[in-house]
Amino acid sequence: MKSSNIESREKTIVKTSALGVAANAALALIKAVVGLLANSIAIVLDAVNNLSDALSSVITIVGTKIAGKPADKKHPYGHGRVEYISALVIAVIILYAGITSLVESVKKIILPEAPDYTAVSLVIVGIAVVAKIVLGLYVKSVGKRVNSDSLSNSGQDALLDAIISAATLVAAIVFSLSGVSLEAYLGAIISLLIIKAGVEMAWRTISRIVGERTPAELSKGVKNTVSEFEEVKGVYDLFLNNYGPDIYNGSLHIEIDDSLTAVEIDELTRRISEAVYLKNGVILTAIGIYSRNTGDNNANKVYKNVRDTVMSKDGVMQMHGFYLNEKEGRLTFDIIIDFAVPDRRALYEEIYREVAASYPEYSVRITLDNDMSD
Repeated sequence: MKSSNIESREKTIVKTSALGVAANAALALIKAVVGLLANSIAIVLDAVNNLSDALSSVITIVGTKIAGKPADKKHPYGHGRVEYISALVIAVIILYAGITSLVESVKKIILPEAPDYTAVSLVIVGIAVVAKIVLGLYVKSVGKRVNSDSLSNSGQDALLDAIISAATLVAAIVFSLSGVSLEAYLGAIISLLIIKAGVEMAWRTISRIVGERTPAELSKGVKNTVSEFEEVKGVYDLFLNNYGPDIYNGSLHIEIDDSLTAVEIDELTRRISEAVYLKNGVILTAIGIYSRNTGDNNANKVYKNVRDTVMSKDGVMQMHGFYLNEKEGRLTFDIIIDFAVPDRRALYEEIYREVAASYPEYSVRITLDNDMSD
């Protein structure tokens, strides 16, 4: 069952993409006719780019529909990541269009043909420029608003096409006034810009598929929500998985007093899960527990000494989860070492040796955590 927000987002993307299909198909037909009549390779290539835009919009629609399918046994986390795949396909189409345009432009540089522009054709190209700018800005703004990479890429592609059309128009005017044909050279330059944009779009989408760091605003929001509970003394190890735009689930650790009962902890974790989902839209699949020493002056003293040792090391970002179990003679805590440290394992072992040497009466256990969220 889809939520109203997800359903509304899907309808917005499909509606905007359908508008893109219609507009680009119409522009492609008009430009193809004008380009063939004027013997202009630039205008013909512009028409081909409009067709690629229409195809991009179709892919966006299909990708959004598949991504909106509910979870099933084979895909228990849903199909949201399909949107990233459709965005990657669009980036590849843009890259292909840029390479094709570059090849054709180079051919025209080597074997030039004189175009035959008319006033009507120039007016039509001018109108097309305005239409593509308006369409591109609109589609890109909607893509940002609903957090759709596919839609944003389609909008960016439309703006690139507007630049192509504008350059074609400038080249046509220059040729009409001076007889000098620049369209092949402008086409080559613009093709390189399109290729660059395609590579950047592809890389950005691949980065998301590989798995990027959780946005700071979201991670801080989740931690703030959890920290509002009186029983929670600290929030750590927030780990979120992204299964599509704005679809997150994950886990975290909370630090609580060691005096809380199992019933109290169970009730607390349930309330936390509910609050995080309602306020931040994140599903917490697990909440781990760090117990905090209470009523033990020795534990507090040891904690301070250990913390001074650990945090004095360059590259250590955080120490948490400290607990001293006097009964079993065990001292445990976690540390986070910056990814920028050349040898994180060596620094970890150095810290372990120093703490173990300072407290030989305890079995020291240190967990090396990763810097997963802000």
